[in-house]
Formats: sequence, C-alpha cells, structure tokens
Amino acid sequence: MGKVFLTGYLEVPPDRLEAVQQALPEHIALTRAEPGCLSFSVTQSPEDPTHFLVSETFADQAAFDAHQKRASASAWANITAGLARHYSIRTE
Repeated sequence: MGKVFLTGYLEVPPDRLEAVQQALPEHIALTRAEPGCLSFSVTQSPEDPTHFLVSETFADQAAFDAHQKRASASAWANITAGLARHYSIRTE
C-alpha cells in the first residue's frame, strides 16, 4: 500500500482559539518527527480564523496509524477534544 494523504480543516470556536494556537507548535513538531511523516501542516485560514487547514502525508498506512495512535493520547487531543474535523483521507 502507498502513501496516505489527509486534507481538510479543524473548526475551532473563538473561545478555544488561544489554547489551540498555543498547543499547535508542539503538535506540529512532534508529528514531523514521527517515522514515516513526509509532510505535516496546520495553518489558520486567512478567510476564517476559526478554521485550521490541515494537510498530512505519511509514507504508508502503518505510519499514519502510528500517528493517529500517538496523537490520540497527546496534549493536542485533550485541547482539541470535541472539535469538528472535516477531513478527507486517500491513499496512492
């Protein structure tokens, strides 16, 4: 199986923006350091500051699954718990 691509956005209500913005640099650094992470970007949308645009590429399904497992047990997971995620995942 080939690369895994995730794209989409995370919705952050105004009252949680500051916490998400503060936690984001660590989340990005930890993810980019993971084996099999080829690219990882989360940026605040210039059109809608409550939307954070997400783009991820992992070498394979195993690397993507490992990322999901690590991230689900992280501080980022706690800070973003319950936020709406609008993601599309595809493999090549």
